[in-house]
Amino acid sequence: MRHLKKEYAAREGKELAAVCARIASDTKAEDLVVLDVNGLASFTDYFVIMSGRSTRHVQGLAEAIAGELHAKRVSSRHSEGLREGLWVLLDFGTVVAHIFYHENRKFYDLEGLWHDAPKLDVDALLADESCA
Repeated sequence: MRHLKKEYAAREGKELAAVCARIASDTKAEDLVVLDVNGLASFTDYFVIMSGRSTRHVQGLAEAIAGELHAKRVSSRHSEGLREGLWVLLDFGTVVAHIFYHENRKFYDLEGLWHDAPKLDVDALLADESCA
């Protein structure tokens, strides 16, 4: 297991998804959605999906999420798309963050592909994360 700071060692996927959502919200992500894919996907428990206004904004969102989590000793297992900034994927194990340039998000329609996955209330998730 990865060595995590004490406060993050016991965090479950939902809490990590909340942290990603907070960072995204603080970095002005648009159309922030958190899907609970636990039981529907074998590779992760939560998708955190967001859009950026430009390729540079997409890159900035990805760098902010990866950077803050790295500082908390939560490293991405895999990432791709950062150079292009059209669709960046950050895989943190129990959470996968998808950061789209807004036009690409419409094309790939992850929310439609995973329509069976419950959407979490992002405002409640952010409120819970701030209390933790």
